[in-house]
Amino acid sequence: MSIIANIKKVLGRRDEIEQKLSSGQIETEELTKLSRELAEIRPVAEQASYLHELMDNLEQARQILEDDAADAELAEMARMEIDELSDKQEEAELKLKLLLLPKDSDDSRNAILEVRAGTGGDEAALFASDLFSMYQRFATQNGWRFEVMEISETGIGGYKEATANISGQDVFARLKYESGVHRVQRVPETEAGGRIHTSAATVAVLPEAQDVDIEINESDLRIDVFRASGPGGQSVNTTDSAVRITHLPTGIMVSQQDEKSQHKNRAKAMKILRARLYDAERARQQAERAASRKGQVGSGDRSERIRTYNFPQGRVTDHRINLTLYKLDKILNGEALDEVVDALASEDQAARLAAGDNEE
Repeated sequence: MSIIANIKKVLGRRDEIEQKLSSGQIETEELTKLSRELAEIRPVAEQASYLHELMDNLEQARQILEDDAADAELAEMARMEIDELSDKQEEAELKLKLLLLPKDSDDSRNAILEVRAGTGGDEAALFASDLFSMYQRFATQNGWRFEVMEISETGIGGYKEATANISGQDVFARLKYESGVHRVQRVPETEAGGRIHTSAATVAVLPEAQDVDIEINESDLRIDVFRASGPGGQSVNTTDSAVRITHLPTGIMVSQQDEKSQHKNRAKAMKILRARLYDAERARQQAERAASRKGQVGSGDRSERIRTYNFPQGRVTDHRINLTLYKLDKILNGEALDEVVDALASEDQAARLAAGDNEE
């Protein structure tokens, strides 16, 4: 669809919504729906109006320049105005195209964060703990709620795996590019020789699923209960409150033991299971859509090495976009993670624009 057709479409829809809202003859549910749509379309409409005005002014300046009766001074002013307006039009068109890009329907959702130690033994578990803390600080700085759902510790401060439910505004939109393998290069505290070790941890960010998104049949579930235990097998519970749920058709298994109540552990496990099933379906659909698009930033491939944290050099490199920042401490503290997230989002937008994703 051409930019002019998009402008007409957006402005037409805005006028249509405003007319319906001002009529006072719509039901409460429809009123809420239209008000929300108007809030979303308003910045697009404003940008479209601005671009439309620029194009009108540019056309007028060109007509003056083409008018043989125009004096030299007026023609020179028109020429200067054309140069200025052309630059503004190019910038305005790009901004409108970005605003017109289809939104990921899951962007506004909360997220389930899963961090697991990979290769590297105790050092990998310590790195997994560092990553989990990084996202917790990042959530705090964004005003999000970070609820720890389960942590499996190693006993020396490391995490075999850790899960959290993060809720707030645009959580999934900001964190969805974090899924993949994160690699660390540093000298472990236990390394007497001062040699640099390379370890890894896997991060998965899943959009939180609602009951209406995924239908789970009870007959497809196997639910086991057992006694919770702490690091090294130490008993932390005297009742069978821990829950393990296996989804038989897919083989996906979720365990929860952090709560003393079996009911609460089951509810948490079901929330994670629902998110994993929803994410699996989302990944399948994305794979189909991305079949013709190369170099997709947000592929969500859990096995892809996406980032390296090099402690000796104090640098963090995101391999998908060749971005290197010498701000390792600030990134792990959650302060500078925004810079990485913003760069990934911008690259993804550019790739989608190049692929023509805003055209119908």
